[in-house]
Amino acid sequence: MSFTNNSKFCEIFFSAIVVALILFSSSVSAQNSDDVIRIETDLVSFEINVTDSNGKPVRGLKAEDFLVFENGTERKIDFFEPLKKADSNRPLSIVFALDISGSMTREELIKLRDAMQIFVKRLADYNSYFAVMTFGMEVKTVQSFTNRPEKLEKTFEKILRDEEGLSTHAYDAVDDAIRLLRKKSPPTINQKIPKRAVILITDGFPVGDTVKPNTVIERANDAETVVYSVILPSYSRLQRDKKPLLTPLEASGLLDKTGGRAFYANEKDFESLFKSLAEEITSSYVLGFYPDIEKRRDGKFNQIRIESRTGLQVKQNRGGYKF
Repeated sequence: MSFTNNSKFCEIFFSAIVVALILFSSSVSAQNSDDVIRIETDLVSFEINVTDSNGKPVRGLKAEDFLVFENGTERKIDFFEPLKKADSNRPLSIVFALDISGSMTREELIKLRDAMQIFVKRLADYNSYFAVMTFGMEVKTVQSFTNRPEKLEKTFEKILRDEEGLSTHAYDAVDDAIRLLRKKSPPTINQKIPKRAVILITDGFPVGDTVKPNTVIERANDAETVVYSVILPSYSRLQRDKKPLLTPLEASGLLDKTGGRAFYANEKDFESLFKSLAEEITSSYVLGFYPDIEKRRDGKFNQIRIESRTGLQVKQNRGGYKF
């Protein structure tokens, strides 16, 4: 074989290798891209809390302990993960939304600050991030997401009551908190689905909001965000049997339809309230499945029911999904 023929052969041979490598690389890249898209767009996930007959959170459960039904038909669970201690586990993103419209007493504000600081320390062993908002006539973000307790302590110290606040824009505050969570806490962080929650500290009587509660519920469900409410003593209205009256906030369904609930403090101790809240938040699970292809394209709402195989109480953050 002549030198010229050898040269041509080598040229063709190396060109073929380069093309093969490019095709292989593209195939791998496409496969990885599809995997990422599948995780972020096709997986339908639900945040759940499980309690026993006494209302105590239940930990240590596994995927096989649950049944998932889509429009009445049982579905296979494709993804399951509890919230655990450790920096490498599921991120926990929480927004405090604090009512400073003037209803809170100075003594309550001090107790609240101390209780919130203890709450943050309780969750320090988790992969947790916190943001703080205040609201009255307007909503303000006073601290964006941080995992540094000292920054949060300074934030709690500098929160002052808005003496001119005549409105309580609670729904607007939750709506802004959801927007902040969407922006700063994306659907997946390092291939983990974060637990996202808003803790609303208010009197339960929203006034002057520009957004409707049903809109906030829809946005919270879409962002997979649970909304909890903390009702302090000066806000509570008690019935004759000493049970708190249902507030307009609770009646709106914002808490129940996002998987949250209201917590009521007593006059002497706020810490026990935040301890119970921390227990509920950290005992949650996330589970999910990949819907059939036709369900991803029809645009219809699909009802989801999650049950415990052993009769435990299961509370989910939304009633279904649609693409």
